[in-house]
Amino acid sequence: MGTDNRKGILYAAFTASMWGFMAIVLKVITYELSPVTVVWFRFFSAFILLGVWTLIFRRNDFGIFRRPPYQLLLAALFLALNYLGFITGIKYVSPSSSQIFIQIAPVSFALSGIIIFREHVSWKHIVGFIGVLSGIGLFYSEQLGELAGGADHFTLGMLLVLGGGLSWAVFATLQKGLVRKVHPNQLNLFIYGLCALGLAPLVKFSSFQGMPALTWILLFYLGLNTVLAYGSLALAIKLTEATRVSVIITLNPIITFVTMAILTRMNVPWIEPESFSMMSVLGALTVLGGAILVISAGWKKR
Repeated sequence: MGTDNRKGILYAAFTASMWGFMAIVLKVITYELSPVTVVWFRFFSAFILLGVWTLIFRRNDFGIFRRPPYQLLLAALFLALNYLGFITGIKYVSPSSSQIFIQIAPVSFALSGIIIFREHVSWKHIVGFIGVLSGIGLFYSEQLGELAGGADHFTLGMLLVLGGGLSWAVFATLQKGLVRKVHPNQLNLFIYGLCALGLAPLVKFSSFQGMPALTWILLFYLGLNTVLAYGSLALAIKLTEATRVSVIITLNPIITFVTMAILTRMNVPWIEPESFSMMSVLGALTVLGGAILVISAGWKKR
């Protein structure tokens, strides 16, 4: 394996770890702030960080704001819906559960190639997709059976996260077409800026007054997470095969599961503990296995 491949794998693993921990941080911060406020701060801080970097190294990239393609406007809309759906859903489900349901995102993106990019589908894609849907159904039914109450909230959370995942698939499909003619830095810069501007009227800015220092740290972590995770993902795809990167990224729920198991064992007071039956774990593994099968099967043009 060459040096570039090793670097690509490391960048992909870093992205997976960032996203694995992010679900836990989002769960904690929703105790203090509304989902819209958190999402706005993520986009705003990411825009500032990336904007400063662009101002120093790629000043011409700001030209994208003059005449953005309409597909870029749609991409920004669906990424905002993805962020809002995921964080709103995570208020009602656990971090590990949200990471299972969100796997519909990369699978839906992979399957979009059949319809939009006219790519060939094999038996592996069909089996993997059935595995994802079956695993989600098994995991959901087991979680409902274990809930003493709050089943309606859990269902709402699941639907919100699934909706966020499907929104991400639409965003990624649009981005796949845009990246052929627009530099990725321009795409991210415009999307972060537009989303921050569009969500600003819905933000409760009074929530920031008297906010604890720890909440500020978590907010800045989320903004930094957004920039670093997507930046590392771009480098990973540049240095190694996109399929290999996608499989590594799909494994990020394992990081969430392991971390939540440790926190539950430590009985920390700042996040609700998690417990899963063997059937729930089997459902989760079926979802991950199906997602990996769909992504790793590869695509061929018709």
